[in-house]
Formats: sequence, structure tokens, C-alpha cells
Amino acid sequence: MIKAPAHGMPDGMPLRYMRFCLVAMMLIICGCTMVGPDFSRPRAPVARQWRETNDPVVDSSRREDFQWWTVFHDPVLVRLIEVAYRQNLTLRVAGLRVLRARAQLAVAIGGLYPQQQQISTALSYTRLPLELPYVYETVPNYWTTSFMLQEGWEIDFWGQLRRAVQYADDVFLGSVANYDAALVTLIGDVASDYVQIRTLQKRIDIARANVEKQRQSLQIAEAKFHGGTATELDVDQAKNVLGATEATIPALRMRLAETENALAVLLGIPPQPLDKLLAGSSDIPTAPASVAVGIPADLLERRPDVRKAELDAAAQCAQIGVAKAYLYPILSIGGSIGTLTTTLGASGLDALFTGGSLLYSVGPTIQWNFLNFGRLDNNVRVQDARFEELLVVYQNTVLAAQQEVENGIATFTQSREQAKFLRDSVDAAQRALEIAMLQYTEGTADFTTVLTAEQNLLVAQDNLATATGTIALGLIQTYRALGGGWQIRQSGDFVPEPTRAEMARRTNWGDLLTPVDMLRPEAPGLPSSQDTGPLVRPPEW
Repeated sequence: MIKAPAHGMPDGMPLRYMRFCLVAMMLIICGCTMVGPDFSRPRAPVARQWRETNDPVVDSSRREDFQWWTVFHDPVLVRLIEVAYRQNLTLRVAGLRVLRARAQLAVAIGGLYPQQQQISTALSYTRLPLELPYVYETVPNYWTTSFMLQEGWEIDFWGQLRRAVQYADDVFLGSVANYDAALVTLIGDVASDYVQIRTLQKRIDIARANVEKQRQSLQIAEAKFHGGTATELDVDQAKNVLGATEATIPALRMRLAETENALAVLLGIPPQPLDKLLAGSSDIPTAPASVAVGIPADLLERRPDVRKAELDAAAQCAQIGVAKAYLYPILSIGGSIGTLTTTLGASGLDALFTGGSLLYSVGPTIQWNFLNFGRLDNNVRVQDARFEELLVVYQNTVLAAQQEVENGIATFTQSREQAKFLRDSVDAAQRALEIAMLQYTEGTADFTTVLTAEQNLLVAQDNLATATGTIALGLIQTYRALGGGWQIRQSGDFVPEPTRAEMARRTNWGDLLTPVDMLRPEAPGLPSSQDTGPLVRPPEW
């Protein structure tokens, strides 16, 4: 350490010297290398086109994922998604994690600056023993006072601190991607639950309509039985079919209640009847004639979970550099400046803030754990293995994303084909029941023919309703797998304004709750600072 007394130094020299050191250290930081690999997007197995590209209902020339639910032209569905976006608690938790990760990034940015910053002041009284020989000729009692500013700065010569900033930034961006993934899931769940509710309501209506038809058939069988033109077997068979149909209604109502309860939780409200929110058209949402899917490579950009997997790998890549930096010497600069005076001198305690009491010291420190290379080397290997693991996770995520899209497209296209056949089946079953009832009334057919026709009609109508709902669910599954819907989030508004206001009242968040400042951090080592941002961002105090 270099120490110098205040006497003989030009006024202001220590302060100018320390400012020079600070500027020099920042230039050193910005000019030093960063050990460890730089991340680049890994290669992933991506198909050139979808399996169903040649199907006329699959449009690969464009994407339609921004507000895909509007293609159903159902205002109730739009209203439900708006409510869920404002009130869903799972999404709010994901938003708060974004704020937490942003604050952790600010902590990492602050690490680029002097890590030790301490101001101290002291006042002490000392009494020396009278038995000491020299005390007889001096004053045995005296006061001492001091005021000191101390700083210690680890120079980021090998890029450890900048890699830590990169890690924190990738974690932060990963939390944003995780929020977007939660939003995609939320919108898909709301839309799916809504379609299932409408489908169950339609199936209940179909069951009730068939109950009325079967009651009429029972009345006819009873009349013919009492008239002596039919046996009691016809009556019992009619009651059996009627009871079986009536029994389907409570089961459907149970599933309807469960689905409404699930939707209520997605909306951020306790389970309750949703009659007001569901007021409007009760038809199953009608899917458009085609689905706009773009190309498989689009998934790398628009699926939040794919982005999250990539950012996880990028963050781990930075950890390799952090671990490697420990293999090299650590250079630190320490210094202090302050004043010290005692009553032993001629000036006394009132000279604390005069030039004569000034003292300072500055000097480098080198630390090198050269005897721990085995532990440090193996830590680098641990980080590298974890990085390679996350690269494979990323590739698998890309594959799984394509599988989900293909499954959604297959569900959408094949359900459309299924519905065409079922419509013909329903028409035929309706005509068969009319003919069977007419023949039974005229006595040219037995009652078993009527019962079979009734059961066939119920099954055909119920299957058609289910297939119609599956068409909509297939479209929802496709757009959900494509990663659509997260774009509706407003820039940086990851938590509602009342929550941000409460957090700002409780804690000094500075500008971190401001959308622009939160999403655009600048610091050495971050891509944004290399492209357009300033070289150094001040600590976010």
C-alpha cells in the first residue's frame, strides 16, 4: 500500500488522483478480456414445412397469432380473455418474478463498481499509565477523532463480473419469456374451457331434446299397450331407453360445473356460476375454414418456452466464464482518504477538517488460489456439463414444440372431416327415426326399431356436438402450440398498476417499475450496451 502524509501535497491532489484512478479502472474493465465461451444460438432440428402443408385448410404463407381468438368472432370469449389477463393470479406471480429478476440484474450491475464503500467516523479518549517513564513528561490523557472514506474495487480483468451481469440479464430475459409462456398458457386454457363449456351445454340441450322425443315414444307405447295393440315389453323398453338418456344429463352437468369452476379460477375469482360472464350466444365457437401457421422456423422466435430454453442455456454459458475467471489472479485496488487529529498536537480536535490532518492510502492487492486448481477446474467442468445439458434441453424443446403444432393441425383438420360425416349421420338418423315412428304407429314395424332409431339419433347428435367442439379445440391447440397470444401484454406492465403503486409505497424501487427502464438495462457485457447503449450504466440506486 502507498501511504502519504498530507503535508507537502498540493491542495486537491488526493481527490484528483482518486478520480483518475476511478476513470482508469473503468477503462481497464472495458478493455479487459472475458474468459469463457460467448453464447450463440445452438442448432436445433427444425422441419422445413409442416406435414399438412399441402392440405388446403393449412396456410403456411402467413401467421395469425397476435390475437388468434378473434377468428372465432365470439365476443364472450374475447371478454373472458380480457378478464383473465387482468385478474389471473398465476400470471401475476410470473410478473412479480420478472420484477425480482430485474432487481437481481441491478445487483449484478452494481457489482461492476467499487464493492467496498464505507464511511466511518470515530471519537476516542485515551489515558496512558503513569508508571511509563515518558508519561511524566507528556500529557497522559488525550482525545482522538477521525473521519475516513474507504473503498475496495475488484478489477474485472478476466470478465468474471461482466459474465455475472450477462448471467443475470439472461435470467431476467428468461423471466420475461416465462411470463409470456404463462400468458400463452392462460389464453389457451381460457379458450379451451370456454369451448368445452359451450360443447357441454350443447350436449345437454341435445340430451334434453331427445328426452322429450323418448317421452313421446313412451306415451305412444303406453297408449298402444292399454289399447291392446302392444305388449308391456314395449313400455319397459321405452322406459329403459328414456332413463338411460335422462341419466346422461347429470353427468354432463357435473362436467359442466367442474369446467366452469376451472374457468373461474383462471379468471381470478372464486368458483361460482358464470351466467353473467357467459351471457350471450351459447353456440359452440365456429372455427374458420383455414389455420394460418407460418413455417416451423418461426417457432424459434415466437414460442416463449423455446426462447426461455435458449436463455437458460445462454445464462449457463455465462456461468462457465464466471467459473473460469477464478483460475486466474484477482486484482483489487483499495484505498482510503480521511482526516485524523488528536489533542496531543498543537491544533487540537478542531483541526479535523483542515489540510494538516489529511491522510490517504491507495494500492493494489493480488489474490490467486493457485493451490485449488483441482477444485476450480472441476467447477468449470460442472458448469460446462450443465451448459451442454441445457443445449440438449433447448433442442428437445424445439422438437416438442413442433410435435404440439403438428398434433394441433391434425386435430383441427381431421375433426373437420369427422364433422362432415357426422352431419350426414345425424340427417340419416333423424329420417330413420321419423320413418320408424310412422311404421310403428301404423303397425308395420315393432317398437325395437323405434328405440334403436332413437338411440342412434342421440349418439349421432352427441358425437357431432363433440366433434364440432373438437374442431375449435384443435384450432386453439394449434395457435397455442405456435406460441400466439403473448403479444397482447403491454410493454413492461407485468403487474397491475395498483400492485406497482403498493410496491412503490412500501419500497424504494427507483425506476425499475417504469416499463422502459425495466426492459432496457445497460451495462458492460450486455448486447444492448455493445449495440446502442452507453458504455457504462450507473448503479441503480
